[in-house]
Amino acid sequence: MKRLLCSVILAAAAIMQAFSQPIDPDNLPEFKFKDQGLERSYFLYIPEDLPEGAPLLFYLHGYGNTHPTNKGFCAVAEKEKFALCIPWAAVDPNNKHGWNVGYDMQKGYKIDDVKFIKRLAKHLQKEYNLSKTNVFVSGNSNGGEMCYLIAYREPKFFKAVAPTSGLTMKWMFDKLSPKQAIPLIEIHGTEDRTSEWNGLLDNHYWGPYCSVPLAVANWAIAAGCCHEVTEKLPLASPDAHQVIAHKFDSDTNGGVQVQLYEVIGSGHKLSTADFNYHQVIWDFFKQYLD
Repeated sequence: MKRLLCSVILAAAAIMQAFSQPIDPDNLPEFKFKDQGLERSYFLYIPEDLPEGAPLLFYLHGYGNTHPTNKGFCAVAEKEKFALCIPWAAVDPNNKHGWNVGYDMQKGYKIDDVKFIKRLAKHLQKEYNLSKTNVFVSGNSNGGEMCYLIAYREPKFFKAVAPTSGLTMKWMFDKLSPKQAIPLIEIHGTEDRTSEWNGLLDNHYWGPYCSVPLAVANWAIAAGCCHEVTEKLPLASPDAHQVIAHKFDSDTNGGVQVQLYEVIGSGHKLSTADFNYHQVIWDFFKQYLD
């Protein structure tokens, strides 16, 4: 009993020490969480003076990431006062840190990452007195695929999702159907050679996947969106890629929006030199705060 009490005290002291110093977005404090028989790692950015009941944002990294971080969302979290959690995917059958989204090369992989993210969210809500309802998810590439899978499976728990350079795998499109409307915003480069804008049906590594416009349209239809507004964003600089925002909404669906930001000529890696997409994502999310 004494040993357990000492462990709890030491853990609490470590948390207090981690957040008593200025946080380096490139070296966020790392914590552990046991789930499905594994000890999982996650990283936290807790802004100064975070209010009680603050929102929680998950950022899900891309495939094979060896040091998860996101300076862009850290800056927005500090400004907007929400907690940012960056969990680390477990090692998959390809010996890479990858979220289990049913890639062809992940056959036989049993980890349920949707359950992991939901359970971690509940743990953080309790640990840091965060909002019980305002939980959001953004993810890049493989993390973007997770956003779509979360939208299919847990639209009641997560308020909205924001995949970037993400895809809907064909198996998701064939086997799953939206349980309910969920706000969704996708940001994607038209010259992405890793996650092709027009989709691929003969990819034998990731597996076949849908075109980005079709994947987003699927959610616009599910949300009952019947109106589209298209807007060209002002160029951030003469060398910046043109960004076209496609915004789908309806006046009869309770305000659920679906958006697609088309970054003309951009590849798989998005750039804040084109536009501040981290802030754009949070501005989209905060429309749905309770």
